[in-house]
Amino acid sequence: MAETMIGARKLDHLKLCLEMDVEYREKTTLLEDVHLVHQALSDASFDDVRIETPFMGRTLKAPLLISALTGGVPEAESLNRDLARAAQELGVALCLGSQRPMLKDRDAARSYRVRRFAPDVPILGNIGVQQAAQVGTDRTADLVRSIEADGLAVHLNIAQELSQPEGDRSFPGGCATIRALAKRLPGRVMVKETGCGLSRETAARLKACGVRTVDVAGAGGTSWPRVESLRKTPKQPQRTWLDEWGIPTAASLWEVGGLGLTVVASGGIRNGLDVAKSLAMGADLVGMALPVLRSHGRGAVEAGGRASRPPFGNDVGGRGGYDGVVRFLSGVITELKTAMLLAGADDVAALRRTGPVITGRLKEWISSRKRR
Repeated sequence: MAETMIGARKLDHLKLCLEMDVEYREKTTLLEDVHLVHQALSDASFDDVRIETPFMGRTLKAPLLISALTGGVPEAESLNRDLARAAQELGVALCLGSQRPMLKDRDAARSYRVRRFAPDVPILGNIGVQQAAQVGTDRTADLVRSIEADGLAVHLNIAQELSQPEGDRSFPGGCATIRALAKRLPGRVMVKETGCGLSRETAARLKACGVRTVDVAGAGGTSWPRVESLRKTPKQPQRTWLDEWGIPTAASLWEVGGLGLTVVASGGIRNGLDVAKSLAMGADLVGMALPVLRSHGRGAVEAGGRASRPPFGNDVGGRGGYDGVVRFLSGVITELKTAMLLAGADDVAALRRTGPVITGRLKEWISSRKRR
């Protein structure tokens, strides 16, 4: 019964993200307050711009991560396969959705086993810190081995859990669990938020636990409390303050900077310029989830918001599916290289040295936090 409920929830999440308004409305990523400085005189060419990036013991062709979307339900199998194929084609990383269903049903592993479609790129498994604490280090580490993953994303999602009627209300043992996993899987654990961002205090605690990689997953993109409100309410519910909770992505990038961590920026990243700004703010890698899901499902939703065909299969018309994901991410890569050339950066390291101009609310955030 429990595994059936979990599977139904995962499928609801996918459908809602594909079809409904699940993003922050008032709060933004604050990347609009990050400005790359134009350099009009250049000796480089577009083809000279290098964006290769190391991650989890492999080299990516572009500093991109397809962030966690799904797993554990039959409907997700074709989606994960297409995402893995796209990651392999473009040389980017892939983080699978929560493997919680595997803890209840070993047959659920089928939707996560995509290594044969992406033999050369980093693949990350995924589990919530609460579930890892409950089942222990050995069984959690086995989730990585069982799908031939390079590492494990451990997600923190207090706001989402508090939004679920059936969600957790107690969160003991998180630090101890993460410390044990970091010791068991040295250099292979990435701790990620789920849309509410990481503060400097949290990032420092994670580093003290032995974590080397974090994903800020800041506010401004998908609001998971909003997703949960939509899931439990038949009609579009009124927005509440919890739907807008969190640290904006750009602010979270500033928060975790200078701690010596490998940093993934995600949360509301929508195009190559967002990627370039995130890298200039200190990110090593940039993750995207919702726009990738929607590029895969393009053409699946009618104007009225109702699915006109199964939303997670290949789009035979070429509008979505694997082709849609490759087309979208290829465009992001082109935009990234364009922004880098305009900013006078011929590689990612040079982009980080450009020193973006910070204005507006992000400048206010930085000024306020510096006074603490």
